[in-house]
Amino acid sequence: MVMTDDEKLVPGTLRPKDAATLILVRRDGEPRVLMGCRSSGMVFMANKYVFPGGRLDPGDQRIQVMHDLRPEVMARAATGITTSRARGLALAAIRETFEETGILIGEPGTAPRTRSPAWVAFFAHGIVPRLDGLDMIARAITPPNRSRRFDARFFMADAGAIAHTLDGTGHEELLKPSWLTLTEARALDLPGITRRVLDEVELRLSDPPGTVRPAPFFRFLRGKTQETWLA
Repeated sequence: MVMTDDEKLVPGTLRPKDAATLILVRRDGEPRVLMGCRSSGMVFMANKYVFPGGRLDPGDQRIQVMHDLRPEVMARAATGITTSRARGLALAAIRETFEETGILIGEPGTAPRTRSPAWVAFFAHGIVPRLDGLDMIARAITPPNRSRRFDARFFMADAGAIAHTLDGTGHEELLKPSWLTLTEARALDLPGITRRVLDEVELRLSDPPGTVRPAPFFRFLRGKTQETWLA
């Protein structure tokens, strides 16, 4: 977690909690992304359309994977944290996507041992996560003086990474997940950071294969939001 000099001067500023988001992209025709609407009863970003995601759980860092993040993705995701925590964040993005949409990212396999109820539920479907298809395309820290604060990493993966989808699965935090074109998504009530990340998605969709593009890092510095880059 990162706390800027500005934040250290503000008494009572909440420390941001590590979190992760997964942007799934379908490319069978016009590209589409998976999004849903947050419940009106949520304290944070109520009624906003977002990608699946949520905060890091302790159990996420204890899951063993056969296919890890690619080295360049791991280096980016682990900026300022351990590789174990970076891997846990990628797994958190996969777990939250399962919990909120019923979509399992990975492949058939033998489940590793875990005491995490969420991961026990995931493994019950005979799927194990794999991380080598994920890229980290952005990072953002919620500005100070908000009711909730997160240090969020935005991962992106092709829908071909989906191993299984449950029918009729919903979650009170994310209503009616849908595959939307970028134009359809931009017409919705989006948080500012989600709209900016959609721009990053569009850039990557137009990149030639093998292109390595730095990821923007949004945070509050010297009284305003600033954008730097993670190589």
